[in-house]
Amino acid sequence: MIQHVAREVEASDIPSCLAFYAVLGFIEVAVPESLSGRAVWLECERGGTQLHLLLTPEAQPERGHIAVVVDDFEATVRSLEAAGHEVDRRRAHWASPRAYVTDPAGHIVEFMAFGPGG
Repeated sequence: MIQHVAREVEASDIPSCLAFYAVLGFIEVAVPESLSGRAVWLECERGGTQLHLLLTPEAQPERGHIAVVVDDFEATVRSLEAAGHEVDRRRAHWASPRAYVTDPAGHIVEFMAFGPGG
């Protein structure tokens, strides 16, 4: 099991990233005191997987992407579009609807109704 993924973001992107990832089911959690002011941690409400946003001046998005399973795929699409994000629906794999979206810091995120094996 992957415990967390880390992504570099500029501090100015944190408020919009928090709102973006909340739509995908992530909530902000406390960071260890030793990382205070250097990172923001988010945790998936449906499990313990975390996303660590590392505060980095002049952060650049990575070429790869992360993928998350959402509770309600269509509601997530509507919420992201209503917030002004462009959702790129893709061909379903293993019969799961899926799409790509770019977070406010420029990182690509895939989201889907369910993972392989349902």
